[in-house]
Amino acid sequence: MSVTDTVGPPAGPASAVSAGVQTAAPPTRRSRGLNAGQRRKLRTGLLFISPWIIGVLVFIIYPVVYSIALSFTRYSGMEAPTWVGIQNYVTAFTDPLVGKAASNTLFYAIIAVPLGLIISLVLAIAMNQNVREVAWYRTIFYAPSLIPAFAMSFIFIVFLNPQFGVFNRVLNLFGGANVNLLGDPTGVKIAIILMAQLGAGNAALIFLAGLRNIPKTIYEAARVDGASPLRQFFSITFPLLSPVLLFNLITGISGSLQVFTEAFIVTNGTGDPDNGALFYMMYLYKNAFGFAELGYASALAVILFLVGLALALLVYWLSRRFVNYDVEAG
Repeated sequence: MSVTDTVGPPAGPASAVSAGVQTAAPPTRRSRGLNAGQRRKLRTGLLFISPWIIGVLVFIIYPVVYSIALSFTRYSGMEAPTWVGIQNYVTAFTDPLVGKAASNTLFYAIIAVPLGLIISLVLAIAMNQNVREVAWYRTIFYAPSLIPAFAMSFIFIVFLNPQFGVFNRVLNLFGGANVNLLGDPTGVKIAIILMAQLGAGNAALIFLAGLRNIPKTIYEAARVDGASPLRQFFSITFPLLSPVLLFNLITGISGSLQVFTEAFIVTNGTGDPDNGALFYMMYLYKNAFGFAELGYASALAVILFLVGLALALLVYWLSRRFVNYDVEAG
């Protein structure tokens, strides 16, 4: 008998199994779900994060949805809301005080955000120096950011007082005349911008964490190649610190759109002189709690939310040009 005579029919599924090749059974609906142990872990995890979930739903999601609903009504807080459609939004885009408040806020953001980033980055570089007293320097640089905004506002009122303030006393020593910054529409904005820089310590700590995360070997290799400190900053520090810069930029823009406390205290809630310190959030507050126009204030809040969201998306889109997440690329 030849070898070919002992060979059976062509190998099929049965012959494949007999040859040791086993095919996996298709997964059933039960095997694709969670088993008892996984479901128990899921319930435990949800139980532990339930305070956060409840907080987000109650203090974020619900107020946002309720504000959007109120923005289409006339509501004083003392009676049932009355549906007015998009009338509040039409009023907002034709209200001259909204334009004034928006321009003041834009002026503040254009100056305060870049200035804050520069100051906080300089502070972070200073706090990152390898000197023995660096711990004291970090405490001194960060301490002003711990002062509450309302307390710092009162300090600035006294500091800039046109009669006996320290600022004008210093000007007098150099032959200058007294200056009333808080009595000038542009000067009051400049004063509030300078006041905000005392809180640069928070962003400086974030920059410091980013600086300490950059490998020192990269700087050592750059020094061996003869790179100057300025070249090291623009070729190593700045590119590798760009993700942190993006974070501080987003938070800075968000904070600048919501500037309120300093302006409210410095101007005693009026936004004067000549509405020079009437920022968007202050006008929103005055409509909600001063004029009892909660529906109109809700429409202003929705507009602010959309503007902030648009700016954040724009910054994220532009960040693809300057943000570097690859250490080796630095």
